[in-house]
Amino acid sequence: MSQPALVTDVTHRVIFSPAGRIHLVEQGSGPLVLLVHGFPETWYSWRHQLPALAAAGYRAVAVDVRGYGRSSKPGDVAAYRMLELIEDNVAVVHALGERTAAIVGHDWGATIAANSALVRPDVFRAVGLLSVPYAPRGGPRPSEVFARMGGEEEFYVGYFQAPGRAEAEIEPDVRGWLAGFYAALSADTMPPAGAPDPHFVSPGGTLRDRFPAGRLPVWLSEDDLDVYAAEFERTGLSGALNRYRNMDRDWEDLAGFDGAPITQPSLFVGGALDASTTWMADAIEAYPATLPGLISSHILDGCGHWIQQERRDDVNEILTGWLASLPA
Repeated sequence: MSQPALVTDVTHRVIFSPAGRIHLVEQGSGPLVLLVHGFPETWYSWRHQLPALAAAGYRAVAVDVRGYGRSSKPGDVAAYRMLELIEDNVAVVHALGERTAAIVGHDWGATIAANSALVRPDVFRAVGLLSVPYAPRGGPRPSEVFARMGGEEEFYVGYFQAPGRAEAEIEPDVRGWLAGFYAALSADTMPPAGAPDPHFVSPGGTLRDRFPAGRLPVWLSEDDLDVYAAEFERTGLSGALNRYRNMDRDWEDLAGFDGAPITQPSLFVGGALDASTTWMADAIEAYPATLPGLISSHILDGCGHWIQQERRDDVNEILTGWLASLPA
């Protein structure tokens, strides 16, 4: 299997954590920047940022989140609750011999990064969020909210809740499913306006029913897709999907942080065509109260969900500029 040359200069490492082990990929030296991926990805989603951050004078470290890639995959669904993932991130920082780090996340990684900064401000001195805005804990139990969405259709987060259900759709053809999922949320391949929304499932249907077919997004090569598919074919999808199955537990666990702002220096970058940005426009508008340390906020025109891969040069420029602005 071939991989782009830009990932050849990285160092792979496994450290011990509450999960058992966390696999990480490291490049460069300098202040630590911890990169946390989303669903359904791995450390490889940061392949364009690792060399850029290293060249800018940072120690860039991209992890496989618990349940993904070469990291441990606990069998208990509750082992994927947010507080456990925060402790994994803390363990990585300490295992690397550091006391603090800037943390940057995409998709679920953005939520993990935000909560890591919220719960452990002593460790995470700054936080960058890609695609998914910060919205403080609050409101009804998440499962109640998802149950009201979509009318007769089922919101994808609700579809993911029952163990084994989404796995039965995905795992017979992991590579094909991933290709369709990535295409559905990419600017150049997403379904046209008016087409059935790929975030919802028709009664008796599957998510895949609404994926576009025929070509990969421009940012995703066949080799890149092979890398992702090989990992999920080996691990299965349960570890990744278990993150969604803990949202009610997170709501309970984080009750003490209800409505709490994140006060560290922060960054947000979203895609103008990403539902994560458009559906959560109110969360972005609330940033003066919820992210009072916000240094810069960017919405990239013509960009979908996979922002650090779709618009790697823009994201690299924004990230390095933000990091350079942080207090030493």
